[in-house]
Amino acid sequence: MSEQLAYVIITPYSLYKSRTGGILSRLVTRTGLGLVAARMFGPSEELIRKYAEETISANDPQDRKIQQLIYDYILRNLLPEPKTGRRRRVLMLLFQGEDAVRKIRSVVGNVSMDRRGGETIRDTYGDLIVDHDNEVRYFEPAVLAAPTPAEAESKLKLWAHYSDTDGGVLENVITYGPGERPQRTLVLIKPENFRFPTGRPGNMIDFFSRTGLFIVGVKVHCMSVAQALEFYGPVREVLRTKLKDAVGAKAKTALEKEFGFTIGTEEERGLGNMLGPLVGDIQFENIVRFMAGRAPSECPPGEVNKPGSEKCIALVYEGAEAVRKIRDVLGPTDPSKAPPGSIRREFGQTIMVNAAHASDSEENARREMGIVKVGENTFRQSVEKFYGKV
Repeated sequence: MSEQLAYVIITPYSLYKSRTGGILSRLVTRTGLGLVAARMFGPSEELIRKYAEETISANDPQDRKIQQLIYDYILRNLLPEPKTGRRRRVLMLLFQGEDAVRKIRSVVGNVSMDRRGGETIRDTYGDLIVDHDNEVRYFEPAVLAAPTPAEAESKLKLWAHYSDTDGGVLENVITYGPGERPQRTLVLIKPENFRFPTGRPGNMIDFFSRTGLFIVGVKVHCMSVAQALEFYGPVREVLRTKLKDAVGAKAKTALEKEFGFTIGTEEERGLGNMLGPLVGDIQFENIVRFMAGRAPSECPPGEVNKPGSEKCIALVYEGAEAVRKIRDVLGPTDPSKAPPGSIRREFGQTIMVNAAHASDSEENARREMGIVKVGENTFRQSVEKFYGKV
């Protein structure tokens, strides 16, 4: 089987009901495919009408009645709201791998009038309710996916064509009450969660959904060395200063053991002042290596801006008190000190390998979002890299 691209669209209702994490976990763990891009869309009427027209297909294994049901659903639920013109949130996930379209479709499942189990995403998160006359009273497919490689290509090219105008970090897609002041904050799901296909990224998104906040931006990101240096730059001086006492104490113990004499307080402080900054710089190099795949000292000057080898997911959350709510669910930097039920307690290992990062203020969120460039259209780049210009 050849490499293929396959997409999954998470519907506005699934996003609203915070089912994103569970859906992503199933897609990754049950297909073993690589998640190569993700993008939030606030699709225009023009895009949705063209997409709906392409859902009626002779190659779809589902019968014409089901195809018509999906066509009607798309026009009813993905078009901008008729009264306000407000665009609805849609999340597009892009997967790549061998036989990707069939693998994705098997996990997504087909719509069936006589569904019995809970094996597929649509079994679990979708609904199809009919009356005694077999007339449909309620329909929610949960996700949308192409039935064949040819249709995946056609629809991906369509969405990629509109991805600059209709996608990115969305604005004005959430309604707030009088006096509510929404914030935005950045979350990075860190590289240790992508070493092999695992449900951990989706599980963490499930944890974050407890905040009641809304995802308005998402990007699969490979941090360059330059970005890592800028992103974690404020940490460097903290490490150089913070580690002085601990390094001095360790050096004192090691030297006393090695040479058999006692080192005084002043000498211990001097050891800390001398060695602390050096250890801090080494720790900082390790952080950059962990996030970008190599340390600054290992990177040729001409490659400092090259995307790194490590993958993470960047998410922008929006809502009231977004910074505090996200950090409460994440937990403190040291997983051993994180409370039960927090992400770092459940998924973290060490102070560096601690599952995820979240901005600690609105100001830092703006700074960090600017570095990571969550709105950058890597979705279109991935589609064009595979199929050519759209």
